[in-house]
Amino acid sequence: MHWQLRRGVLAPDGSPWWRSVNENLLRDAYEARLRVRTGRDTGGAVQRWVEFLRTPSPRSWYRAHNASIITGYVEHRALADREKPTERFFMDVAMIRVLYADSLLSNPRLAAGRFALLAPWFGDPRRKWTGVFLSLHNILPATYPLPDEDIEWFLARENRLGHLIDYGVILPRAQRLYEHAAGDLGLPPVLAMVSDGAPCYAWPAAASGAWSSSRYSALKRLAGRALGGASA
Repeated sequence: MHWQLRRGVLAPDGSPWWRSVNENLLRDAYEARLRVRTGRDTGGAVQRWVEFLRTPSPRSWYRAHNASIITGYVEHRALADREKPTERFFMDVAMIRVLYADSLLSNPRLAAGRFALLAPWFGDPRRKWTGVFLSLHNILPATYPLPDEDIEWFLARENRLGHLIDYGVILPRAQRLYEHAAGDLGLPPVLAMVSDGAPCYAWPAAASGAWSSSRYSALKRLAGRALGGASA
């Protein structure tokens, strides 16, 4: 959330969409805290937070966090249309990254192939490494609204490691990541956020070319061969 604060999207004059999605997250967590005190269970994302507070672990944190984020995305879809096209693109980037980060713990084989045994270490949200997945500071300027540039301008700013992870590791698994999240969290609406392996929550499916890139193609092929299988 720190990078969102730096961008100003959570300010009163910032982004209604980013602010609403984060309000969902904070409200769910706070309600869960009250329910733990009173011993009352509930359902949905709030119950995921109740489970986390009762039995804290990296796995239960992701289940709570991602359930709140996915629910927020679904509930505030109309607000996304009020943002610039580039902002909408990065809403999809943020979603697929958090789904991948969770899969490092919930489905290591899907996330890391033959390196599955190492995946939970990289996915532990208590480690700084996880910020690579949960933050967009390595590609987005710390300003809101974004500059009036096309999407290629922003993608060219991404450092080599970030680009390799996004395009060489995460995107080849996109369809399976959304399918896994839908089943694991019991949230079928997340399936509407991907089409033929291309994220499409706010970025149009017809513009799926943005999800492919020829940059560092040799490195991406090498990463694909190194990880090997990624079956769910």
